Amino acid sequence: MFKKKYMTMSDQLFVETIVKALVNKPEAVSVERTVDEMGVLLTLKVDSEDTGQIIGRSGQTIQAIRTLLRIVGAKNNARVNLKLYQPEGSERPYRKETRDDKATNVNDMDDFKI
Repeated sequence: MFKKKYMTMSDQLFVETIVKALVNKPEAVSVERTVDEMGVLLTLKVDSEDTGQIIGRSGQTIQAIRTLLRIVGAKNNARVNLKLYQPEGSERPYRKETRDDKATNVNDMDDFKI
């Protein structure tokens, strides 16, 4: 009986273990699992400061987790999807301009004059 329950929850434990190893606040990691006719949906919740680490550059980290999760799901004959939960209004603001001089032409910059 234990083995059957573990097999149905292995995808959730898998994601939770990987994500806790990646983030700065592992105590804030939670994974909710729902099953419907489309398959298994895992909703990942992390601290707002750790969201960028989970997404990774150009989404590479979360895509890698999804790829590994697809393999775990295939082993258990299930279709597994991962969704990163982001509450309303939590989108990161665009990067602000850090330079005071907004020269658009190299000839306008004093450092590059010969």
